[in-house]
Amino acid sequence: LAERAGGKGEDGEEEEDGGGGGGRGGFLGGLLGAVGGGGTSSSSPPPPRPQQVCTKFAPYPWRLTRSSMVGAARDSLSRLGQDKLSVAQMHWSTKNYLPQQEPALWDGIADVYDAGLCDAVGVSNYGPVQLSRFADRMRVRGAPFATAQIQYSLMTYGTARDAGDACEAAGCALLSYSPLCLGLLTGKYDADTLPPPG
Repeated sequence: LAERAGGKGEDGEEEEDGGGGGGRGGFLGGLLGAVGGGGTSSSSPPPPRPQQVCTKFAPYPWRLTRSSMVGAARDSLSRLGQDKLSVAQMHWSTKNYLPQQEPALWDGIADVYDAGLCDAVGVSNYGPVQLSRFADRMRVRGAPFATAQIQYSLMTYGTARDAGDACEAAGCALLSYSPLCLGLLTGKYDADTLPPPG
């Protein structure tokens, strides 16, 4: 990830501006400020290394303009106490419910790169078709497409394989999350013990 985002193997963290974390940016920003760049313990500590931070931007219905993405990036950097993101990711595609929003968001994330607020761009929760379209748009805009984050487990293997092929074609790294399929593969649930509703 650090290599694709222009780094040299620095430590990495992830922040979300909404949708899943509910204020994690403030916590993570405070933590980064408190502990600095991280590092490993040894007899002589290494010099501090810059922290690599990825942020996912939610395509809220009120984010309709390119400038709204740049504003969200500036807000995220302010919460994190950072000057620049390693990767700015679109959190999910709006293709199925507000397709007219997506072109402005894609150009907006490229504008985040053009403004020097990130080293690279990426996506999260995109299927192979939209991932390929996003890659094409970023090539036109000259923004390096570094990462695609997807749910990857035995339950999602077929879809994940297709996304992996799309990542390879686009030249971006696949990042996985939820290898236990949101808890379904933990052995905790069966026909008699179902997950709680909601």
